[in-house]
Amino acid sequence: MNQIKILWVDDEIDLLKPHILFLEQRNYTVVTARSGSEALREIHSTLFDIVFLDENMPGISGLETLQEIKEAQANLPVVMITKSEEEHLMEEAIGSKIADYLIKPVNPNQILLSLKKNLDHFRLVSQKTNKSYQQEFRKIAMDLSSINSAEEWADLYQKLVFWELELEDVEDSSMMEILESQKQEANTQFCKFIEKNYSDWFTSDEEAPVMSHTLFEQNVAPLIDQQPTLMVVVDNLRYDQWKTLEPMLQAHYKKTSESLFYSILPTATQYARNAIFSGLMPSDMERQYPEYWLNDTDEGGKNLFEKEFLSEQLKRLGLSIDWSYHKITSLKQGKKLAESFKTHKDEQLTVLVYNFVDMLSHAKTEMEVIKELASNDKSYRSLTQSWFKNSPLLDIINQAAALKFKLVITTDHGTINVKQSSKVIGDKETSLNLRYKTGRSLTYTGKDVFAVKQPVSIKLPTIKMSSSFIFAKGDYFFAYPNNFNHYVNYFRNTYQHGGVSLEEMIIPFAVLKPKE
Repeated sequence: MNQIKILWVDDEIDLLKPHILFLEQRNYTVVTARSGSEALREIHSTLFDIVFLDENMPGISGLETLQEIKEAQANLPVVMITKSEEEHLMEEAIGSKIADYLIKPVNPNQILLSLKKNLDHFRLVSQKTNKSYQQEFRKIAMDLSSINSAEEWADLYQKLVFWELELEDVEDSSMMEILESQKQEANTQFCKFIEKNYSDWFTSDEEAPVMSHTLFEQNVAPLIDQQPTLMVVVDNLRYDQWKTLEPMLQAHYKKTSESLFYSILPTATQYARNAIFSGLMPSDMERQYPEYWLNDTDEGGKNLFEKEFLSEQLKRLGLSIDWSYHKITSLKQGKKLAESFKTHKDEQLTVLVYNFVDMLSHAKTEMEVIKELASNDKSYRSLTQSWFKNSPLLDIINQAAALKFKLVITTDHGTINVKQSSKVIGDKETSLNLRYKTGRSLTYTGKDVFAVKQPVSIKLPTIKMSSSFIFAKGDYFFAYPNNFNHYVNYFRNTYQHGGVSLEEMIIPFAVLKPKE
């Protein structure tokens, strides 16, 4: 390892000789300066790893020196050392992006701790994270063999996402590889669980978790009172993506609760999002509201009547309230709502559907540049985070906080990065989705799918006599035998939805309140 080079700036540097010897004995190189001017000359002639800077010096003050150091080398860590505990000095130094703040007299171990915290932080955190995950790995592996409820699967998925986010910046990639294999095994077991239990959720309320069609009644309706509520449904938002967006809300909102619920199958917008707004399963929507429901093979948009579905559900729940519904599918629409959002301040419920993440996943399939930018889950999260940070949606949410809106953030389903192809054959009326198919006379590989011969058993419409549904398990996607290799190469490593996986089915629901 290269020797660490420290610049220590203090007008009483001779008094610090014991500290300097202590560091030199530990293989650090220490260069000293007695004034801000001398320090700046050293900065311009030598590359340092860190600076210890006295705040109270004659001539150029410590804060003035700090400002000039940052202008010369913005990323050079500077540790401010001062006799004063005055709050305004601390605030000014912190505002100038210091790395640490120490109060005199300092002892050698404080200096050593500050060095390790600032220069070895990444390595030390990596080591501790790796060690912690190694311990947790065994527990997760044991849990996988005994999980037998929807709630336990949600808890396990939360753990897997936690460790994925913890390990994503760790230098040792082997830990992430182990986690990926553990996620794959978890998905294999989860698919078996869904295959065995999913249909029972529609005959036994005791076993059923909160799902798309029960979400509004169970989780949203109880929140509606005189204080306005903003309900944001971000299409395709996975739990791991939500966790990367959450910190950007903390300036204005405080989370009061977070839970996971289950998207219905297929985990596709026309099924899952219509179920949220109608409070009904697809077969019930088709029967009760044929004017609003379209099947896969019908012409026309499949989510054109979400507002009407929500209106009917509010009536059914006896909620006579002021409310509005907005769907954003472009930047222009988002900006327009941001400009007029204050006009909704007296509504008890404002519902906002935001479609960006869905467009991002489709763009990844169709555009090479997006494939490069979102080549894996880490970069997909990063791209979502970058969008949110600069989006009209964040502006709307910040306005909502100022207007004292409660905030609900949720989604209709997640997505999964598909890696493995599975051949399927169907007639010309078979649906086109890559993760589920519905039609007659489907031929498929049994081990790759969750097959439902009787759609009515899981509350789905029977489009034609003898139509069935198949859902791709884990990271499989369906491909027709015609032009098979081209098709597979085109869609492999893209984000798709409609099938059975932890990522698609177990999705976030968060409630936040505005900070005072």
